[in-house]
This record gives sequence, C-alpha cells and structure tokens, in this order.
Amino acid sequence: MDGALDLGRGANPKSYIIEEIWQKLSKAKYLEWDHDSTKRSWDLQSLKEACETALKEKHTRDISQIEGFLDEAANSCSARLDALGEVFRKAAEADVPTEVPDYLCCNITLDIFRDPVITPSGITYERAVILDHLEKVGKFDPVTRQPLRKSQLVPNLAIKEAVHAFLDKHGWAYGTD
Repeated sequence: MDGALDLGRGANPKSYIIEEIWQKLSKAKYLEWDHDSTKRSWDLQSLKEACETALKEKHTRDISQIEGFLDEAANSCSARLDALGEVFRKAAEADVPTEVPDYLCCNITLDIFRDPVITPSGITYERAVILDHLEKVGKFDPVTRQPLRKSQLVPNLAIKEAVHAFLDKHGWAYGTD
C-alpha cells in the first residue's frame, strides 16, 4: 500500500490522487478483512458447536457409567462448557472493532495516520494536514505555536510501521475513515 501512495504523491504531497488511492486501497483492504472475518466467524461457530456437542455426549456417557455423583458430573460439564465459551469468545475478539489508539491518529483530524510526519517539537501530524495548516493558517506548529517550516517535517517511520502493524492485525480499522 505504501508503494502506491508514494508513487501517487509525486511532487505534490497534498495531491487529490493520494486521497483517491488511499480510499480505494483501504476499501479493498476492509472488504478483504470483512470476507476473512466472516469466514473465521463461521468456522469458529462451527468448531464451538462441535466441541459443545462432544462435551455433552461425553457428559451423557459419563452419567450412564457413574452412580451417585450426578450433581458433581453436571457441575463439571457446565464448567467445561463455560470455559469453552470463554475460549471461543477470546478467539473472536480480534475481529471485534474497538477504538484506534490515539497515538496512531493525527492530532488535527483524529483519523488514523497514512503519511505521518514529526515536527521538531516531537508532535506527529498527517503530512497533508500539517502542510495545509502551514499554507493556509500560518507557519507555526498548531499545538506548540512554535515557528515551523515545511523543511522541518520529517517522516515518522516508527508511527508509520506501528499503523501498518495495527492495520495488519485489525483490518476493520480500514473502514474507520
């Protein structure tokens, strides 16, 4: 995805083509995640049902062989079913949308970073947004109010990698824009 964005950026980092590329790529990534998530959900549900059936069948066999400990066997089966439900709930958590961590979002737009840049004061912004601010509002950092020039902006590769790692693990976040 970075390659396409870098190619589209060309000489103008605020180019509309960047936004268009991002929208197309993020939609494709979201649809891919949605498809995979639905399949995982069906697979997990089928596996859960098979495990529950197996536990219940084992419980039925155990009851027919045990005399006098029916309450203990029922409690044991119930506890196992509860534990099984918890395991499958945790397995499904990766596909449940939550909030994107603040450190992965621009201070101005609150959207997840696409092309983060860091200022000398250590604040990270979305490149196109801070460039727009410098051009239209003034040559200063919007948070610290310190003088700021375009040449002082440096790509924040650590945040960029963190965003990619987050998106790889949480594909639902592609649909948050």
